[in-house]
Amino acid sequence: MTVLAKIFASYYKQKAQIFLSFLFIITGCSSTRYQSEINGYTMGTTYTIKIITDYNLDVSILSAKVDSILNYFNSQMSTWDPESEISKFNSNQEDTTFSLSSEFYTVLLEAENISKKTNGAFDITVFDLMSLWGFGPEPRSGHPKNDEIKEVLSNTGWSKLVLKSGTIKKLNPKTKLDLNAIAKGYAVDLLHEKIYNLGYKDIFVEIGGEVKCSGKNKLQRDWVVGLENPDMAYNDIIGTISLNNSAMATSGNYRNFIDKNGEILGHTVDPRIGKPILSNVLSSTVISSSCMKADAWATALMVMNFKEGKNKIVANPDLEAIWILSDDRGNQHIEKTSGINFKKL
Repeated sequence: MTVLAKIFASYYKQKAQIFLSFLFIITGCSSTRYQSEINGYTMGTTYTIKIITDYNLDVSILSAKVDSILNYFNSQMSTWDPESEISKFNSNQEDTTFSLSSEFYTVLLEAENISKKTNGAFDITVFDLMSLWGFGPEPRSGHPKNDEIKEVLSNTGWSKLVLKSGTIKKLNPKTKLDLNAIAKGYAVDLLHEKIYNLGYKDIFVEIGGEVKCSGKNKLQRDWVVGLENPDMAYNDIIGTISLNNSAMATSGNYRNFIDKNGEILGHTVDPRIGKPILSNVLSSTVISSSCMKADAWATALMVMNFKEGKNKIVANPDLEAIWILSDDRGNQHIEKTSGINFKKL
């Protein structure tokens, strides 16, 4: 899950924009269809919901429902909340069996499935590993030593969890969960489902750049999002992607990073070796029917090299992907699977 990068040229600009999304929503105007918006702040980032109707919609009641859903979600899966379900599980040092909320269990089942498919490139037991490298609610300072990494790895690994009938059990009492690479995508799915079930069909839900949409935009066309350029010295948007009743998530190392003694570390760490890795993958974007899947797979693709990642995506029919890569000279180029409707600007 992590890549080392020397990106000092755009360092200060990046630092100021850590919590901005990777995507810029592109919409149009229409006199016959109305677009209502709900905006807010959650999970350390912003969210936007767009609903298209043929009448003026009062979103005040719906906005309150959205906040209630997000608050409930955070009470389950936020490691920043010491009273959340995940924090209580992490603080427990016994190998007892925990009963989980249905949403939490759904996320864990999908995480386990993706961990198996990616041979451990995706792993949710990385709480202490991320802390060791200076990320998360309990960050460590300084460069970790090999002995420290080895010790943390002994407590890390998705196979150290047993999921059964709505419960979870630790095989190692020191194992801790971090759902940052999948929970935001699931929150998008959850919000979209709740709004859709209220009878709205033309919907766009985005949290921190993770997106799920259905129906059409104001112009009766597919929803369109912009794919951000990792090289922020140039245009902000490198191209656009049209989404047809699907979800999308992007992962990269040029927004969320830390400076350890002058060395820039991206926010993803390879859970298999416990260390950042050098890679020419600047960002990865995944399209799926589920934003939870897209979120997790986008993270996994940052760990795997392009060839391995593409083989994995092609082998899973519900996934499409686009990569922004750099060559030996630092030039960017784009690779994608055939099912993505991408237009380079």
